[in-house]
Amino acid sequence: MPKTSSEAAGRGQRIHLHGPAMGTRWSVSCDVEPDIGTGALRQDLAAAVERVDQQMSPWAPASDLNRLNRAPPDQWVALPAEILQVLTRALEISRQSSGAFDPAVGALVDAWGFGAVRDGPDAAAIRAAAQAAYHPSHQRLELDAAAGRACKRAPLQLDLCGIAKGYAVDRMAAVLQRHGVQHALAALDGELRAVGSQADGQPWAVAVESPKAGCRAVHGVIELQDLAVATSGDYRRFVDVGGVRLSHTMDARRAAPVHNDVASVTVLADEGMNADAWATALLVAGAGEGLALAQRMGLEALFLLRREGRLVELGLGRLGAA
Repeated sequence: MPKTSSEAAGRGQRIHLHGPAMGTRWSVSCDVEPDIGTGALRQDLAAAVERVDQQMSPWAPASDLNRLNRAPPDQWVALPAEILQVLTRALEISRQSSGAFDPAVGALVDAWGFGAVRDGPDAAAIRAAAQAAYHPSHQRLELDAAAGRACKRAPLQLDLCGIAKGYAVDRMAAVLQRHGVQHALAALDGELRAVGSQADGQPWAVAVESPKAGCRAVHGVIELQDLAVATSGDYRRFVDVGGVRLSHTMDARRAAPVHNDVASVTVLADEGMNADAWATALLVAGAGEGLALAQRMGLEALFLLRREGRLVELGLGRLGAA
């Protein structure tokens, strides 16, 4: 069950709500008036995250994502508006990033043991995925948002893990605003979104995690106000193959896990799903292509690179290195 705690804030009270979701936990800190209906707020937040999970989880056999994945090519599949919204944005960012972000990585994710099918890499599945010709997802998936449906024009296995958690944070922000909350920080794993500032006018302080496997440490702190932030990295989930660390994030263009000198990328954006997807795209693109892509798209991003045994920062916008 989601939990609640509270403490005194600069005005009214600060409450903390949290619960399990999408294989991790959601949490919200918000400054509210004492008479707010905490129970209803908690229930609506949990329901919003659960709805995203039910639609977009690759682990739930009955999810709308899996219904679409199981459908044969050229068959239209009715879908809820939310997943169509996420698919639309995913295809847009896939085009803009020249495939650095591409939701059509489901077969690769499963082949390398990071999905719902197997617990470790499978050589035969990896070879099959690697030998398949690459075609961007926007060339293989047709969306009809007005009619609420989608159609695969070729075999395609989608995975929305690079954008769905960011979207879930956006849905949490919408719930908070609907309940009249003006000062909140919503989080789901490495994706966060601030609704306004803290009640005392100060921005929300958010830690950028140090990209060291096996430990949790703070690399730095950024401040959020009416902004979202997401971080993608190779230090949480990876496989070791012959002493080489291979990330759980897949590069659809190479049909292989990401393997470059980028330890993590943090992105600021107006919405959580934008920050989430662009952080994934820049991680896949790598330092050179990724920095050029971020500059071209006007992104605010912080790259942490592994260079000769040390971390090097490359930042743009408010995340520019001092």
